[in-house]
Amino acid sequence: MSDVAVGAQSGHGDPEQRPEHPGASASGARSAEDGGQASGEGRDSGDGQGARARGHRSFWKELPLLVGIALLLALLIKTFLVQAFSIPSDSMQDTLQRGDRVLVDKLTPWFGGEPERGEVVVFHDPGGWLDGEPTPEPNVLQQFLSFIGLMPSSEEKDLIKRTIAVGGDTVECKAGGPVKVNGKALDEPYIYPGNTPCDDAPFGPLKVPEGKIWVMGDHRQNSRDSRYHMEDANKGFVPVDKVVGRAVVVAWPIDRWSTLPVPDTFDQTGLGAAAASVAPGAVAVAGALPLVIRRRRRLTDRRTAG
Repeated sequence: MSDVAVGAQSGHGDPEQRPEHPGASASGARSAEDGGQASGEGRDSGDGQGARARGHRSFWKELPLLVGIALLLALLIKTFLVQAFSIPSDSMQDTLQRGDRVLVDKLTPWFGGEPERGEVVVFHDPGGWLDGEPTPEPNVLQQFLSFIGLMPSSEEKDLIKRTIAVGGDTVECKAGGPVKVNGKALDEPYIYPGNTPCDDAPFGPLKVPEGKIWVMGDHRQNSRDSRYHMEDANKGFVPVDKVVGRAVVVAWPIDRWSTLPVPDTFDQTGLGAAAASVAPGAVAVAGALPLVIRRRRRLTDRRTAG
């Protein structure tokens, strides 16, 4: 009977074996478990390093793409939106100083906008204005930066002046007198101190052709502007399609930062006389048209009734 009882307790025919040290098995289990955790931590650590390595490699792979996108955006901005230009002379003092960097709005002309009176504009040489002027030799880096618009171009032959009159205007300036646009004298506080409006080269009256502008520098006695090119093919006028855009901000140096607004003198009443002279006729026709239509209706109704 005792043999059966022993067998029933063990579940096997062999006698039951007990560990000599009860804590050994538990300790062994804990060691194995700790070892498993340690090896798992090792695997996690390895995976983290691998992920960081892959992330590091992916950044360097993406860097050329990011640089390419940035350069493309800079090129698009220069072509269609804003471009930097450097002031190479004193012809626009004191509004602009030699060495100033200005930002030019190139977007407006793309939508058909034309220069307005009083705006400072950059334009391509309309025909021999810069003949004989030295052109600096930029290095490769300067050429690249100017190509993408991060630096002003030193090779393009561009000029910067103030728009005084636009297509349809009559402009003149007599010795000792002010510049007049459509008979209205301009108050020009932007003229360089000590200068006269035009005593060095009086002109006019001249009718500005459609699609062209008349420009003058703010430093009148140091500016080879429209007055000095009246014998060329454009008779001193600048074709609108030669205008790059309007200078809107002096961006550099920082202590010279300022905007370039249109002076108040160009907002005076009656300055746009050429356009205003057409307006009354147009208003009269618009006002008379309803009366003519009503009269014709009445005559038609009477004939129908008769």
